[in-house]
Amino acid sequence: MEVDYSETVDRRIPECEQLVKDNKLDEALESLLSLEKQTRTAADMHSTAKILVAIMKLCFSAKDWNKLNEHIILLTKRRSQLKQAVVKMVQEAFTYVEQTPDLDTKLKLIDTLRTVTAGKIYVEIERARLTMILSKIREGQGDITEAATVLGELQVETFGSMERKEKVEFILEQMRLCLAKKDYIRTQIISKKVSQKFFESDEKEVQELKLRFFELMIELDQHEGAYLDICKHYRALYDTAIIKEDPPRWKKVLKNAILYLVLAPYDNEQSDLIHRVKLEKNLEEMPIYRDLLKCFTTPELMRWQQVCAIYEKELKQGTTENPPTEVFTDTEQGKKRWEDLRVRVVEHNIRVMAKYYTRIRMQRMAELLELSENEGEEFLSQLVVKKTIYAKVDRLAGIINFTPHKDPNEILNAWSGNLNELMQLVNKTTHLINKEEMLHQFVPKK
Repeated sequence: MEVDYSETVDRRIPECEQLVKDNKLDEALESLLSLEKQTRTAADMHSTAKILVAIMKLCFSAKDWNKLNEHIILLTKRRSQLKQAVVKMVQEAFTYVEQTPDLDTKLKLIDTLRTVTAGKIYVEIERARLTMILSKIREGQGDITEAATVLGELQVETFGSMERKEKVEFILEQMRLCLAKKDYIRTQIISKKVSQKFFESDEKEVQELKLRFFELMIELDQHEGAYLDICKHYRALYDTAIIKEDPPRWKKVLKNAILYLVLAPYDNEQSDLIHRVKLEKNLEEMPIYRDLLKCFTTPELMRWQQVCAIYEKELKQGTTENPPTEVFTDTEQGKKRWEDLRVRVVEHNIRVMAKYYTRIRMQRMAELLELSENEGEEFLSQLVVKKTIYAKVDRLAGIINFTPHKDPNEILNAWSGNLNELMQLVNKTTHLINKEEMLHQFVPKK
């Protein structure tokens, strides 16, 4: 049976506050606990919530943190405790976390609140926020693994009551900590929880989250060496409104996108993307990068020495007006990328040869590639294995044949097609001759 205890509660709470001022905290708490039992059994949610919040405030005002922790656990374990009352109490206690006198007290309060909120859907947001605070404390203490483990336990994507923006912030923090402890597989899994449609909003906060997400994805894919994916992430950053409004930032992002696109192994997707990027109007403001892109889209041979002479200084050191990117820095990864650029130049040259030559000697190919015969054969073999080009090598004669073997049916079909075209031309010619003869017959004789 529901009974309204509002008047009794409104009278009792000021009395208890006065008792606390007289240093009689225990008496005040006993008085409120006895009233709490009555309101709880009467299912008076508002009065129960007021009492629970009042108990929290009394313990806090007396600075008795042990009693605060004890009463949080005591009140949540009481029989038939009302959920909404517990929510109000946890929310009130949550505000005290940042007001604790020292770190040990703070950790005890966080631990108490996390214990009472475990497995309760109605206080999942408060638990998530407490976990984030605990994770930051662990990170501040230098224990990255513990921080990542604590935060990684949260499955925020299943929290129905949490706003989408806050969910994304939690997921990005999980990704950052996993990257910090070099757990790249888990980072990849967590990144799938973020829907990229969320970033289509024009809100500034959402755009900032978009930048954070793609910067983390770039860091992840740099470890994997997935150049084409990195290029796509930079393209997504380039298409962000707050980047486009800042010329130095969009220039840097576009430069990175071009370099990683050039470094990506050749395939249909890379070829399509490189031709689309080539149409970008802002490339006119970056002639060096525009010309580098043009080299890879033009079916002409590139000499590596010439590429180094024109682009190396600009790409590695830059100028005051055109600062360099971090792609070819003087680090192990930067040197590896520069070597990969050389590999892409060689592969481009082999593709060009396959386009213009039907057969070529191994020695001649090695001369054009500026490599030894063994190195040239190795690069050629890799492209054949990837099915980028077709080639057969006669190692005894030292000849490479780029013409693919045709099936007899294909040869016959081609011959038949050519014959049909020839007969059509003959018929057309015959028709035109007959037409001329007939017209000539009707021309009047002088």
